[in-house]
Amino acid sequence: MAQGLSRTHINGSGLVRALGGLTAADVPASRQSFADRLGQWLGFADALTLYSALNADAAPADVATSHEAAALQQAMARVRDALAESITIDGVFRSGPVRIELPTPGPSVPPEKAADFAPYHRYYLAHQRDMAVRIGPLRAMARTALQGRSGAPGRLAALDAVMDQALAARERELLATVPVLLGRRFEQRYEAHRATLAETRTADDSTRWILPGGWLAEFCREMQSVLLAEVDLRLQPIAGLIAALDEAAANEMTGKQ
Repeated sequence: MAQGLSRTHINGSGLVRALGGLTAADVPASRQSFADRLGQWLGFADALTLYSALNADAAPADVATSHEAAALQQAMARVRDALAESITIDGVFRSGPVRIELPTPGPSVPPEKAADFAPYHRYYLAHQRDMAVRIGPLRAMARTALQGRSGAPGRLAALDAVMDQALAARERELLATVPVLLGRRFEQRYEAHRATLAETRTADDSTRWILPGGWLAEFCREMQSVLLAEVDLRLQPIAGLIAALDEAAANEMTGKQ
């Protein structure tokens, strides 16, 4: 059984690539297959629930329609657009109705005190909470559309429900490391900025950090790119459920003809 499992790696997501682009280290791909790693994350009770979900026979439900899949696709696009706007309309680089304001150094704050990552850590966590609030209900809605269908669509809905619950804590733990990694990038950029000042014997001015070309401006752009990549990562399970619903609708329509 294990020999038939492909050694699929989970290192290729946009979020991993975005974070990898911020570090100079060449991180090798994991030698563990996805199945091996998943086995480490699931407890015995989770494994039993997963087995039951994969082997359950769901009763036939109402016929899936392409309109359901299209409506969910539009709903996902709206959520994605709303989250992207919340990230990019920050009141600093792009004006507009700001939901989560990007922190910037005050004019009277000394550079040593202004170079504090804590406000940006809170900013990132606020966006993560926003993602969870908006994406969670959408995933449940997509799963409900598949639940109760016979065959693979129904099993996929049951599988997603189990995985969502079993891996929720692990997901939060892993995503909580993202702002920590960004904190290291923040320190790297600030130290490079200080080194440049020392070489050029230039006085520091924290109000200029956020100007085009400033070290803080560049960091904030990187942070927003990582946030957008995390949005896409969180939406991937929903995209898979919608694709399955669309395929089920096409198959049922073909069976009628």
